[in-house]
Amino acid sequence: MFFKTNIYKKIYDKIKKSNTIVLARHVGPDPDALGSSLGLKQIILDNFPEKKVYSIGNPASKFSFLGTVDKLPEDLDNKNILLIVTDTPDHRRVDGVDPRNFPNSIKIDHHPFVEKTCELEWIDETASSASQMVLEFVFNTNLKLTTKASEKLYAGIVADTERFMFSYSSSKTFGLISRLLKETDLDITKVYNDLYLREFKEIKFHGYMAQNYIITDNKVGYLIINDETLKEYDVDAATPGNMINSFNHIKEMLVWVTATLDKELGSFRISIRSRGPIINEVAANHGGGGHMYASGTRLKTEEEIKKLIEDLDKITEKYIKNL
Repeated sequence: MFFKTNIYKKIYDKIKKSNTIVLARHVGPDPDALGSSLGLKQIILDNFPEKKVYSIGNPASKFSFLGTVDKLPEDLDNKNILLIVTDTPDHRRVDGVDPRNFPNSIKIDHHPFVEKTCELEWIDETASSASQMVLEFVFNTNLKLTTKASEKLYAGIVADTERFMFSYSSSKTFGLISRLLKETDLDITKVYNDLYLREFKEIKFHGYMAQNYIITDNKVGYLIINDETLKEYDVDAATPGNMINSFNHIKEMLVWVTATLDKELGSFRISIRSRGPIINEVAANHGGGGHMYASGTRLKTEEEIKKLIEDLDKITEKYIKNL
């Protein structure tokens, strides 16, 4: 407990002392990456309106309701900036900057430790999300939480827990959410509508995914999606990964994978989920990483994807034998 109390104070003191703050998160952002970054930006501005605060990274139009990203002024001096990286375990996946170039930096992350990337690091693998950690930080300092900031943090927590269905939705998670609801005028219905309302073309694409998953004898489901299919359904390369959690309740799949060609980047976006076998080590062996039951990577070729599937099939086979 002393360590956590100490970390809250250290982060607060750094924010209070810094006139210019840059917030970064991982590439290919999900609602937690955006919610933690944009939510913390809102909190800092609500409490220190005189500070210059920038939340950077490539925009994600699908989640534009969470807020817009900023462009850094070219004349900023890294030595005089506080960088705060959320929801990102290593320097390679930070979008927009290299944290190793910032002598004054903080990392707030709930992924398993990969490498030290910032001067001050707060890592909590038991937290449901980086957004939960930001909320915990606020409630353990003198910072005030506004409704505008709570919308972003709540969206991040809801998305990373899949509406509190995953096991890391702990008593702490619900305690923090309870206090958030007591202290702000958050409209949770609006947040759920923003997160889960879909255009009809996306619902049709979801049907395509369900019909085309290939399932191995060891209950690994996988789907490789090419550019022609994305164009046919008029969806972008991020869409399959955003839908992957909705296949959590298929009895015949213990592990499931989507591999979507991102033509702009010339690689496949790989999203992996599990309902039992631990998958993050396999993802790490293929250049990615993540949580025990939710991981991802990027691969160049279909041959690499098939090797990934083979490795996932092996761990799933072992998992089934040990049941």
